[in-house]
Amino acid sequence: MGGLKNLTRGAWRLIATGVPIIAGLAILVVVIAWLAGAFEEKIAPDAAKARAAKLGDQPTDEVHEVTKTYVEEAVGTLKAASRTVISAKVLARIEEITVTAGDEVAAGDVLVQLDSQDIQARLRQAEQALVAATAVRREAETAFARDQQLVQQTAVSQAQFDESTRRLQVARAEELRAEQAVNEAAVMLTYATIKAPKAGRIVDRLAEAGDTSRPGEPLLVLYDATSLRLEAPVPERLAVQLHTGDTMNVYIDALDREVESTIDEIVPQADAPSRSFLVKASLPRSDDLFEGMFGRLRIPAGERRHLCLATAALKRVGQLEFVQVVAADGELEKRFVKTGRLGMPGRIEVLSGLKAGERVVLDPNANLAELEAECCDE
Repeated sequence: MGGLKNLTRGAWRLIATGVPIIAGLAILVVVIAWLAGAFEEKIAPDAAKARAAKLGDQPTDEVHEVTKTYVEEAVGTLKAASRTVISAKVLARIEEITVTAGDEVAAGDVLVQLDSQDIQARLRQAEQALVAATAVRREAETAFARDQQLVQQTAVSQAQFDESTRRLQVARAEELRAEQAVNEAAVMLTYATIKAPKAGRIVDRLAEAGDTSRPGEPLLVLYDATSLRLEAPVPERLAVQLHTGDTMNVYIDALDREVESTIDEIVPQADAPSRSFLVKASLPRSDDLFEGMFGRLRIPAGERRHLCLATAALKRVGQLEFVQVVAADGELEKRFVKTGRLGMPGRIEVLSGLKAGERVVLDPNANLAELEAECCDE
């Protein structure tokens, strides 16, 4: 009797613990089925296809395949081919500097005036020494002429005549030396006025009035604005295709402008670490181009084919881009694409997602006449 009671009690305990587990599993299965849509009405494939969007009166455009020349850029710096450092040739105090950085000067314009009192005094001394040397030379000539007559009359000895000859030669040499001293002092006086050796623009002023100039010490920096050129290291695979006289464009970032340049020098030695050649391209004179500016030499590097899409067909959702493609039966298919660089206005490069010849739906507000003209230009 006791064993039957224990068996009954065990059965009830098993039922009490098993029923909740089974009920929980059943509820979990029902929830999963509901989330999977098991209790929703299914739409037949034919019905879904019948509701696909069709092309109406929306404007469309064809995806074109175009061949376009592409360029590679070599970055460089604008430098002057003709650059002159102005310095003094004498030690003197600077009285005046007539120019400042940025001034345009012509050849022969006075740039710096030095104190010339010492040089003028030296010149006067040399002139007086020349007067004295000339007087001595004249006196020696007179004595020589007198002794020459007397020696023929045997009134003076040959030794005295030789002495007169020697004095005349020394006097002439002293006079010549005095003349050279005067010329030297006159040239030194011209050094006190420093003039522009050529036309150009002052780019740096390194001294001020009252300073002492020393021979060879820079005072001003002058460069010829007509000699500006872009110096850029060009990869050797491109540099070997360039030649002196080739014309190509240079883009100046600060001005957001392209200017035409002509290659006038290619340094015939490659830089080993960067595997590049230094290319120098001359630029036309311009008042807004300055030495030291940043530029990009745009080098034609070949041709490539790519797909061209009208920007009016492109739609964006966040970072995703897609277009509506017109199928052969007129149905519209949403297709995600990846675009590249902008081309001419209204056109953009397509990297993936489309094929040449496919038609895409355009924004109804797009200017169709403009798009057709641009396509024809391509």
